[in-house]
Amino acid sequence: MSTNSHSGNDLSEVKQLGMWASITSLGYIFWLVGGMELVERIAYYGVKASAGLYAKSPVSEGGLGIDLHDYGIIIAVWAMLQTFIPVLTGGISDRVGYKETIFVSTIIKIMGYLTMAFFPNFWGFLAGAMLLAAGTGVFKPGIQGTLVLSTKRENTSMAWGIFYQVVNIGGFLGPLVAVHMRQLSWDNVFYACAAIISFNFLFLLAYKEPGKDERLERAKKIKSGEIQQEALWKDALNELKKPVVIYYMLVFAGFWFLYNSLFDVLPIHIAEWVDTSIIVTSLFGPEGTSNGILQFWLGLNNEGTKVMPEGMLNLNAGMIMTTCFLVAAFTAKYRITTAMLVGCILSITAIMLVGAFNAAWMIVLAIAMFSFGEMMISPKKNEFMGNIAPEGKKAMYLGFVMLPQGIGWTLEGYFAPKLYQIYASKEIISRNELVSRGMSQTDVDAIPQGEAFMRLVDFTGMEAQQLTHMLYEANNIGMAWYIIAAIGIISAVGIFIYGKWLLTMQRQQTAA
Repeated sequence: MSTNSHSGNDLSEVKQLGMWASITSLGYIFWLVGGMELVERIAYYGVKASAGLYAKSPVSEGGLGIDLHDYGIIIAVWAMLQTFIPVLTGGISDRVGYKETIFVSTIIKIMGYLTMAFFPNFWGFLAGAMLLAAGTGVFKPGIQGTLVLSTKRENTSMAWGIFYQVVNIGGFLGPLVAVHMRQLSWDNVFYACAAIISFNFLFLLAYKEPGKDERLERAKKIKSGEIQQEALWKDALNELKKPVVIYYMLVFAGFWFLYNSLFDVLPIHIAEWVDTSIIVTSLFGPEGTSNGILQFWLGLNNEGTKVMPEGMLNLNAGMIMTTCFLVAAFTAKYRITTAMLVGCILSITAIMLVGAFNAAWMIVLAIAMFSFGEMMISPKKNEFMGNIAPEGKKAMYLGFVMLPQGIGWTLEGYFAPKLYQIYASKEIISRNELVSRGMSQTDVDAIPQGEAFMRLVDFTGMEAQQLTHMLYEANNIGMAWYIIAAIGIISAVGIFIYGKWLLTMQRQQTAA
């Protein structure tokens, strides 16, 4: 295997083992960290999938009762902390130890969930989100660094595919827990998530850090002066300045803007504009279903008459949970950047569909298409960074993976809810409609946040679904999604150019 001694980054791509050979070559440590990631994701997505719905729900229903601009501030701060903290903590994990950082992160995350439960207001939720973000930022590099050290170059494609599949089992179960907990009361969601993540303390009892002897030996040599080691921030900065890392961050930031809008804004869009009872009627008839098992697994309301927004979005995690290893086996045959480009294009098309249609089954199709795109791009980002990282800096590079996500998600967190508020917020549109129908501006301003549409229903005497359809037809609701898709298109062009440039670099490295 040829390497570039000057840069320290190995850009060569190694032929992968077959699917079953890859799976059987994975050891118990790989499956153990998969279990820890599963538990962490159930708790995390229990809150994340419902955050927008909690924010916009009126105080009278136990929600925060804030507008989407304030919600955007919370998401932007959450995103910035969660994605930039691993840039530093990745290097700390390499030096201090993975077990120690995973333990600390679990305590921080429990504190975050409890803060959200105890303080149901803007500042309480913001503080809880910051703790949750910090805990996640500390947790990720240790888990992913363990994964890299417990796999070989020949099975990384399948390992990351399975790992991503495990993540999405958590991503599937978490929102289902939230759907049913929040129908009791919102604080139950946060208490349940704090309890769930506590199970990781049990996993840590069985955890043995791979490569620990080598890390301790290296630390001893550094202490004795036998090996010189730069300050952590200087070391990280030197790696970040490499063109292969800089360009990666720039071209993928746009995709992460697109990606996170699905989770931060689409549940709100579905709750406001999509009649999901059509799906239940298609499957079970006009009466819906009273089967408690089906209500849970499909994310239905307690009456079994409509799919809750989290249930709709759960198709994403459900598909990845059941098919990601097949997509991983398929994409292992292609260059990493090629697979990521195709994934980006599929995701863009899905976002365009969300903008163009509000029919429930079309939204289902869009989420399914987006899921295939995500499976082609998201596991590959970790595989790519893990492969090119120099020895001793695997967790640091897996921390870098979060940088383009940090740029994209932070910008999306602030601007996507704002875009939605400008073009599609049912609350704003309802307030404008009330004024245009003769209600005084003073009376409209006095309506509590989140209650304008129901006031409009009372004011007009129209049925809620009929009124929703009328407002949708009268406003350009899809424009927010078209703008988000345009950002994704710019990113796709960047990924194409980056792939061409990287191929040239690989050929030069092989020749050397």
